Amino acid sequence: MGGCTHSTQDQAIQSEGGSSPSAAQASTLVPRKMPKSISISKQLASIKALKKGSDLEKAMTTAALIYRNFSDPDGKLGKATAKNLLQTQFRNFIAKQETKPNYQDILSELDYQTENKLDFEDFMILLLSITIMSDLLQEIWSVKIMK
Repeated sequence: MGGCTHSTQDQAIQSEGGSSPSAAQASTLVPRKMPKSISISKQLASIKALKKGSDLEKAMTTAALIYRNFSDPDGKLGKATAKNLLQTQFRNFIAKQETKPNYQDILSELDYQTENKLDFEDFMILLLSITIMSDLLQEIWSVKIMK
């Protein structure tokens, strides 16, 4: 998992919960000077406890860092941002899923979130649900692991 930095559009989507629609539209048209974000790989490397961490620990930490980087100041992820993350950071898992009823059900549940925002637990459940039903998982299961 390579570095992850915010684009101006990502920043506009990220700020959806706290700004007016006109401010969000203006931010996509006029680039704002945003502080350059630190790549996920550098953030991961800065966590001392993970210097000797397992691949699974690093994978979970990467998911948590991506969530944190895109969440609002309250630690919530807007549904538009969540959908954007699925399309940009999880595209191989969602490939060819659009027509499947289970995928459509998962996305419709996202639309019915009462706050229109996801906390970290909901975000991880979303990722796991999509992973379980994805065609990519079937390909992963078929990978030869022994010589």
